[in-house]
Amino acid sequence: MRVPGRPEFDPETLAMFRPLFHCLPLLLLGLNACTLSGAGDRVEPPEGYIAVRDLDYAGRDNPRQKLDLYLPEKPSDKPRPLIIYIHGGGWEGGGKEDAGALLLFAKQGGYAAASIGYRLTDEARWPAQIHDVKAALRWLKAHAKDHGIDPGKVALFGISAGGHLVSLLGTSQGVKELEGDVGVPGESLKIRCVANFCGPANFLTFPGQGSVIDPEKPDAAIYKLFGGPLSRHQAEAKAASPVSHVSGDDPPFLHIHGTADRLVPLAQALEFDAVLDKAGVESTLLTGEGAPHVFFSEDLTAKMQAFFDKHLQGRRADLRQGPVLWQ
Repeated sequence: MRVPGRPEFDPETLAMFRPLFHCLPLLLLGLNACTLSGAGDRVEPPEGYIAVRDLDYAGRDNPRQKLDLYLPEKPSDKPRPLIIYIHGGGWEGGGKEDAGALLLFAKQGGYAAASIGYRLTDEARWPAQIHDVKAALRWLKAHAKDHGIDPGKVALFGISAGGHLVSLLGTSQGVKELEGDVGVPGESLKIRCVANFCGPANFLTFPGQGSVIDPEKPDAAIYKLFGGPLSRHQAEAKAASPVSHVSGDDPPFLHIHGTADRLVPLAQALEFDAVLDKAGVESTLLTGEGAPHVFFSEDLTAKMQAFFDKHLQGRRADLRQGPVLWQ
């Protein structure tokens, strides 16, 4: 039965991507055991798409400061909207090759897609990561015409550490210390919407919320991000928190979070959603009851697709705060 405001996925497309519902936790951890083409270290473009890989957005020939583009083969008389994906992995793992979920949404909507790499914490500490992803966004806008992309219709999507980075991209327009000097200067960082999948939103409230991550310990991802215990990097942690920069002109947000997430507690999403709502920003929180840190399902996929289609194509979307089916 057709549900108004929710996209109907092509059965062949959905069958192609269904393995992602089980493989996303591995991809998040940088374990490339699951790809759309089988064994390998990168996701191949779906039928009807071409891949343009390893585009250097920083001009430094650093393999991590590159992005991959996935473009529809069929010509269009209008520039296409773009979905940008930023991978997870605790700012210390993963890579732009972990782009399977991005391609599902791109193919269903006929969008261009970009997956961004960025410097990890074994190479550079904060704020290198946000400097890189902002540079990548500026590069994509500067080269939009070359690839048939509409620079005014850009959506962001990120998982875990990537969710943190896309959220900060969405709220920190014009924050000087987060701009950096990487890549092409001068391009607007305005975007249409942000899909934040279980990303940290406030590092200052993170301790004590029940996470198994102890940001005071050297093996913790947050410790590595700031180059020391969180308690000694409070000013940096505040500036790195998306909630610190929320304003009324921020783009619409969709948050996805498992209620049993032991890495990034649900409290992070609840706080972020409330702060955005108070500022008058459109914000919707979808929860997976009993779900862990990363989960996918056909119900969640349909709602995320509806979110992208609403803000990139102006389609009606039936998006309501609350639980999603995931098992």
